[in-house]
Amino acid sequence: MPTPGKRRSGRGLGFKLALFILASTTAIFVGAGAYSYHAAKRMLLAGVRENAVNLLRAAATRLEVPLAGVERIPRYLARQIGQEMPDAERLDRDLEDFLAGNPDVFGTAAAFARGAFAPGAQRFAPYFCRRDGRPAKVPLGYEDRYELENWYLVPRELGRPVWSEPYFDESGGDIVMTTYSVPIFRTEGAKRTFCGVVTADVSLEWLREQVRKINMYSSGYAFLLSKNGVFVSHPESRYIMRESIFSLAEQAKSPELRAVGQAMTRGGEGFARLPDFVLGQPAWLAYAPMAATGWSMGVIVPEAELFADLNRLGSTVAAIGAAGFVLLLCVIAAIAATITRPLSRLAATAAEIAKGNLDTPVPAPASGDEVGRLSRSFEQMRLALRDYIADLTATTKAKERLESELKIARNIQMSFLPKHFPPFPEISAFELHATLEPAWEVGGDLYDFFLIGPDKLLFLVGDVSGKGVPAALFMAVTKTLVKGIAEQEADPAGILSKVNKELCVDNESMLFVTMFLAILDFRTGELAFSNAGHNPPALIAPDGAVSWLPLPRGVFLGIMEDAVYKTSRTSLPPGARLVAFTDGVTEAMNPGQRLFGTDRLREALVRARDMPPEVMDAAVMEAVRGFAGTAEQADDITVLTLLYRGDAKA
Repeated sequence: MPTPGKRRSGRGLGFKLALFILASTTAIFVGAGAYSYHAAKRMLLAGVRENAVNLLRAAATRLEVPLAGVERIPRYLARQIGQEMPDAERLDRDLEDFLAGNPDVFGTAAAFARGAFAPGAQRFAPYFCRRDGRPAKVPLGYEDRYELENWYLVPRELGRPVWSEPYFDESGGDIVMTTYSVPIFRTEGAKRTFCGVVTADVSLEWLREQVRKINMYSSGYAFLLSKNGVFVSHPESRYIMRESIFSLAEQAKSPELRAVGQAMTRGGEGFARLPDFVLGQPAWLAYAPMAATGWSMGVIVPEAELFADLNRLGSTVAAIGAAGFVLLLCVIAAIAATITRPLSRLAATAAEIAKGNLDTPVPAPASGDEVGRLSRSFEQMRLALRDYIADLTATTKAKERLESELKIARNIQMSFLPKHFPPFPEISAFELHATLEPAWEVGGDLYDFFLIGPDKLLFLVGDVSGKGVPAALFMAVTKTLVKGIAEQEADPAGILSKVNKELCVDNESMLFVTMFLAILDFRTGELAFSNAGHNPPALIAPDGAVSWLPLPRGVFLGIMEDAVYKTSRTSLPPGARLVAFTDGVTEAMNPGQRLFGTDRLREALVRARDMPPEVMDAAVMEAVRGFAGTAEQADDITVLTLLYRGDAKA
């Protein structure tokens, strides 16, 4: 801890001012720049997405136009054959003419179901393909099992034309192709019979060539996926017909790529960021479906190329910001110097005053600005501080004297209360203990007990309104009155009535007392008691059951001179306990402003039901303190416990 007058090293005000302004300015510009960068990035991505999707749509349309032309002839042939079955020669001529008139078609076939073409022909599937640029009829290569091929099975089961998955045809053309298959149906009345399929084989080489022509930026490229996610076209030839987008995702354990593949194979259209392993760097993918075939086309663009212009702009802005930072630093340093010089002189004067030299004059202000006003205020503060210290010295002496007097008052107050336990060791008929914990140095709670006659014990617990010295004095007066009147009056109600009349005399401060007063005949166990607005004591039966003693009604002492009090009587069996207490017990609050309450008091008494009175009082006090925790004690706390044994021997 620094000693008075010793200056701690640290940065000057000018440095802090410059640092604060520069840091704030930098934060503002960095925040604005970051926002602008990300906003521009979002707009750029939106533009790229729109351009890429439009490019893909246009490319898909260009590719679908020739495919749509391919679809028309097979549909026509299938319809014609379904209406009128041609002979073999005419069928060959129709297939050959179809192939000759459609340069985009590599091969065509008409594959019939068993017995559908002619009753004696179990299987019949003439196939024409291009050889040396001319149509030629060639064997299908698997005439005995073509019903098991997907280009035959799928349209038969679905009952509609379909494009097959790409495959390598080893029998007819020895090329990678896809087949468009149209089912042939013959309708006789209400019966519709499947007869076979008409196919058109399309080589994928021209499709790949068209896809290769699609590009964005300098290194972006396009690819084509089949309905099952297999690569039909890709710059990496090792992927074509060997890998799928899902196999790549599985190899890399990439859920992001798997999700993109699922969206593409479902015919979705979108724009997504790809994992780094696809290109070895971050990249973006735009994709759109080809409605005719059910395939999907995608375009991949490296992220570095997308944001190249934006990153160059960011570098330029950063350079301009750095130059502005240096210029702003110079300007702030010059301004800070003009402000901090008079403050430095004022700080030196303040250091002298901090050492206790209150007669050190403050430098006269040279201007009327804030620094000048601070100097004048500091001079006024110096003069006021000098006077204040003089007053504080006198006040401290008075406070110390008052604290000393309060300690004496506490000792005097506590001396009024019985504090030797057991109080009557020669009497075995009962055992008694009481404890009081004031909230302030002195408090207003009271308890007392004394013998009246050879076989009767008077005991009481009371609570004066308020706290502090007035309550303590009122408590002392009340206790003295009770003891004096009890020497002449043996009825609890009579004692309270006379004490009340005395307290009402000249009670200008309107203090009052709540009190429970009882007289126990410890030879018979009879208990006579009266009440002046106090809490009902707890009665613990010999078997440990806890109940609350029913009290007669009675107003506080010291309020109404003509107040009437009543005496009730009960009999205590041997082993019974009576626990009287003030409201400081039940109204103790924890930091959450919750009251201790009678339920928690009952629980504490049940746990301590077999303990001696002294231990029982301590258990109740500990339960209250544990509940209150760090909360400040708001009221005095008093507990008195009487154990009636019943084997009286004086």
